[in-house]
Amino acid sequence: MDSFQTQVLVIGGGITGAGIARDLSLRGVNCIIAERYDINAGASGANHGLLHSGARYVSNDATAAEECRREGELLKKLACDCIEDTGGLFVAIQGDDENFVADFPHLCAQSGIDAQAVSIEEARELEPVLSDRLVAAYKVPDASVDPFKLTLDNFHQARSLGSTLLRHSEVTGFEIDAQRIVRTKLKNLLTGEDFFIEAELVVNASGAWAKEIAALAGCSINLLYSKGSLLVTHNRVTRKVINRLRPSSNADILVPGGTVSILGTTSVRIDTLDAIFPTVKEIDFILEEGASMIPALEKARSIRAYSGVRPLLGSQSTGDDRNVSRGFALLDHAENDLDNFVTITGGKLTTYRLMAEKVADLVCGRMGISAPCLTRTEALPSGAGAKWTKPGLAPKMWVKHHDPDDTLLCECEMVPKSVVDSLIDSIHLQNGKPDLKALGVRSRIGKGACQGTFCALRTGAYLYDTGEMENDEGLGSIRAFISERWRGIRPLLWDTPLIQAELQEAIYCGMFGLEIHDRQ
Repeated sequence: MDSFQTQVLVIGGGITGAGIARDLSLRGVNCIIAERYDINAGASGANHGLLHSGARYVSNDATAAEECRREGELLKKLACDCIEDTGGLFVAIQGDDENFVADFPHLCAQSGIDAQAVSIEEARELEPVLSDRLVAAYKVPDASVDPFKLTLDNFHQARSLGSTLLRHSEVTGFEIDAQRIVRTKLKNLLTGEDFFIEAELVVNASGAWAKEIAALAGCSINLLYSKGSLLVTHNRVTRKVINRLRPSSNADILVPGGTVSILGTTSVRIDTLDAIFPTVKEIDFILEEGASMIPALEKARSIRAYSGVRPLLGSQSTGDDRNVSRGFALLDHAENDLDNFVTITGGKLTTYRLMAEKVADLVCGRMGISAPCLTRTEALPSGAGAKWTKPGLAPKMWVKHHDPDDTLLCECEMVPKSVVDSLIDSIHLQNGKPDLKALGVRSRIGKGACQGTFCALRTGAYLYDTGEMENDEGLGSIRAFISERWRGIRPLLWDTPLIQAELQEAIYCGMFGLEIHDRQ
């Protein structure tokens, strides 16, 4: 049975794990990052893509508000290639709490957040789609961020400095001796083979799964699971981030991201991580609430819904999960008589860098390493394999450097063979095997209007042509890819999405005889 050695094992391939790997690598610490599926498989890939100004939390979580403000300002300077500095508006409509509206600028000032009052006329000039029932509006420094590019860029630099990302590697147990984890047992989910990693220190950065990983080491973490569902529109509805000016609630944020907008979110307590998917009831509610702020949403075409799970530290009360802090916690399990095991959980996408810095400080202190944190001052370099998650880049490059033989594999997002070739190379560098889901995470494939109806077949066939797949691998890859897209289409089965779903079923089930399983 294979065994690998490293200084630090990081469990979890989301943005927090990627940030930790980059921070430690810049301090000269060698890391192996083990991810059960692929990058951003959890909440890091199922969020708004909102770079918080902190204004959303000023009334109920001043600490999180200030952390978001500081980190947002840093990331705009240091990771600008991943961020669109859209700016944001907080808007109130008739019937909203007048006391909260009046207190909002004062609460923002207490957290150092720049909130500028604008007239109703100016707000509607900035965003004509806003409701004519508007009664107040404030500008705030919100922005949108590409979470996939952000994670890939962090991993790119970590890998360039000697760290290793192991995809499809599930932690199945720990060997503990004299209050230390001496070996971590993992399973390669592609081959079924077990292997071990020996590390001086183990970091649990597995998001909502942190409780399960900690339990394998005999440690207990009190986590709440709060599911949030979101909706993707076909077109970009606004230029700026739009927030409802009220205490944090459901369906009160619209975030523009590239060519689309993302509306959400909900907060639903769940007891298990086995079935995470949006429901028709949630989507209907999101649309109804969103339309009260932006009436155009009622008739806008939606192309997909999705869900993620927030890991929240707190009591097991049945109260509103939105009252639980969005801050993060760094847990040193030396308190559980385990000297080389730590867990980082909670937090926000916006605060990932700060979370990584705190983990790296603890790890380096434990290992006797005095190297300072560099992620606070050093810009995040853009990785070659990360750029294709950016909307609009592939068509621009294809038109500018058009080669008649560079066939488009994804027409909705205009992704050609040359882009897929570059992604295949980058996946190989990450010790991975290219499949449709891996390509989709690293590009816009499957994210357009057809939701994979045509590009899944074309790209799957191309992977056969290039020798990346053989036998029935492609059929399995197509089935998994289309099933995942179907989960997001299922709650939207009315009007155009219903017609599209019928076409997709006719192609894959009728013409090709593929049974597409819905994991719900």
